Amino acid sequence: MSEVFFVGCGPGDPDLITVKAANLIRRADVMVYSGSLIPGAISDMCSGIKHDASGMVRQEITDVLRKAALDGKTTIRLHDGDPTIYGAIREQMDQLEKDGIRCTIIPGITAMLASAAALGTQLTLPGVTQTIIITRVESRTEVPKVESVTSLAQHQATMVLYLSVHLLKKIVQQAIEGGYESKTPVAVVYRASQKDQMIIVGTLNDIEKKVRKERITRTAMVIIGDVIKPQQYEYSRLYDASFSHMYRRATVKRSE
Repeated sequence: MSEVFFVGCGPGDPDLITVKAANLIRRADVMVYSGSLIPGAISDMCSGIKHDASGMVRQEITDVLRKAALDGKTTIRLHDGDPTIYGAIREQMDQLEKDGIRCTIIPGITAMLASAAALGTQLTLPGVTQTIIITRVESRTEVPKVESVTSLAQHQATMVLYLSVHLLKKIVQQAIEGGYESKTPVAVVYRASQKDQMIIVGTLNDIEKKVRKERITRTAMVIIGDVIKPQQYEYSRLYDASFSHMYRRATVKRSE
């Protein structure tokens, strides 16, 4: 059966690509990739025919993938990060599946996780938050009103914003309007995991000024929440001596 692999190549560091993705890239006959976002060290792993999608429109991309797959070639659509997060793969898959072409997704490490690793923190912490909200600010792509930063901020969870650092002023205004305190920690991670990675940490009060000073307007994650600089949090009960589960019995009584 004809098949196209939608492959996530991770946040940029060539060492943060999955083994499965690397193997597919190396044996690909045809690969369409986002040249403006994927480092050469990764795209160069492919010795087959390569098409840079940054200069192509949707139909051109689909046509290349369709022809290669129907010709029986190992065909890859390579995406930065993970294809399922702001990857626009559904619209490509719809067209290919109409022609009987199977579409298989190979997950990748997304920039959110690379950013959390760079910050050396957890995005969820007991006693702080157990929820992560992933979103973006409306610009050329519409965002439903109920999903505005103002609305989502009411949950006081960790909020991660993709594709929005150029709208940081708007983010700050809406986050405070929604309920975050102005002293809430904010981190902006530019090109997470790559050699020129930059981390800027502040609060809703001053993060815009700090980021503007560094002239960062793209390719950065915005993370809002107390997990960035937790003042206090609870230890996990899973590894507590007073906690029993199917593999271990509690050795001490839990103190109330």
